[in-house]
Amino acid sequence: MKPTRVLILDDESTLRTALFRLLDRKGYQVVTAQRIDEARAFMSPDKPFDIAIIDMNLPDGNGLDFIAEIKAHSPLTQVVVLTGFATIDSAIQATQKGAYHFLTKPFNVEELMGLLVKALSHRNLEQENKQLRNELGTKYQFEQIIGESEGIKTCLSLVERVANSDSTVLVMGESGTGKELIARAIHYNSPRAKGPFIAINCGAIPSELLESELFGHVKGAFTGAISNRIGRFELADEGTLFLDEIGDLDPSMQVKILRALQERVFEPVGATKSVQVNVRVIAATNVDMEKAVKEGNFREDLYYRLNVIPIQIPALRERRTDIPILLGHFTTQFNRTKGKALAGFSQDAMNCLVNYGWPGNIRELENLIERLSILKGTGVVEVIDLPPKYKSHAASYAETGSVEIPESGLDFNTAVDQFENALILKALEKTGWNKNQAALLLRLNRTTLVEKMKKKGLKSNEPEMEM
Repeated sequence: MKPTRVLILDDESTLRTALFRLLDRKGYQVVTAQRIDEARAFMSPDKPFDIAIIDMNLPDGNGLDFIAEIKAHSPLTQVVVLTGFATIDSAIQATQKGAYHFLTKPFNVEELMGLLVKALSHRNLEQENKQLRNELGTKYQFEQIIGESEGIKTCLSLVERVANSDSTVLVMGESGTGKELIARAIHYNSPRAKGPFIAINCGAIPSELLESELFGHVKGAFTGAISNRIGRFELADEGTLFLDEIGDLDPSMQVKILRALQERVFEPVGATKSVQVNVRVIAATNVDMEKAVKEGNFREDLYYRLNVIPIQIPALRERRTDIPILLGHFTTQFNRTKGKALAGFSQDAMNCLVNYGWPGNIRELENLIERLSILKGTGVVEVIDLPPKYKSHAASYAETGSVEIPESGLDFNTAVDQFENALILKALEKTGWNKNQAALLLRLNRTTLVEKMKKKGLKSNEPEMEM
């Protein structure tokens, strides 16, 4: 563990010496200086000071002005300002320039030592927050959205393009497809990345409480409102507000959110003054929003306000070529975090999982791998290791025929495309080219199947049955 590095900058030699001896005995690594230019010579990018104790009045300048230079050099350095002539204005100036605390000479030694302990604790907290923010930024880089299928590539391309804008985004997809992951990727790759990312599940909070959660309330606004509370819109100021399950909003709340989106202004419950915020809104839903609008369950004006940039995340069953990649990704992740040694999947086990419908999408797949990592722990996962509902899909892919890899190799994308063609043709032939029934067999949306048929040029020589 590195010793705490302290700078003492004061023109009083007796004070410098006394502080040096005191801190040196406590195990601190102490550097002393009587002038700013001397202190500047000790500053090194490789050895930043943890704490700087600075006199306000120095022979070659003002200690307050030097604070900015220290903070620019090492933002985590905690500065304690010393002065024999304290005023409220000078204390405010010191704080504004980044000082942690302000002490008036003469001071109590125990008070100083207690202050240094608190300053170090504050520094460590700032460092942890910085590391956490960096980890979050890394976690939600575009590279963390796993997949090579055309569907996910199209989605990712759109996410990259909208990240730098400030437009409202509506992320649509089934439960478990990763809508919040997409929202966080947009935020952490946008100019708002240093601002807060505030998420709220609109469908998980009773409508009578949701207004207070979103907009806050003032003391006495209702029974139980014993103090003022800041809502999610205000907490997200200068950052991003993620409204998950927006399709479940109560009609009365839809009106209030529409106004907040249009004007970026709202009133906390019980307040008489409006609050203005600078917030980017990303909403998400697993509801068919156009259908909800037609049926009168969702306001059309709010839908179009949210749907500035729509992003549709494909279901996992629509991107089956990504399943082996995701299995490998989560296996590696849980091996690392849980100290396990799963070595992958047998071909039969892989076929079961690739052919399974995945109603819970990526969340279900991740949960399965976590379960296997705990129960299996090591070795190759075989069909026998899978829960019963996954085993029942073992034979389906074998019916399409096996793929032989020639000595010269083959083009993977072409082989996958041909395999997909064969599956679609088998389903269409089995249903007499009824697209609705074929889509059900393949667990695809009918529109997805039709788009694939058009893209691949798959047509029947016989008149089609449309139902």
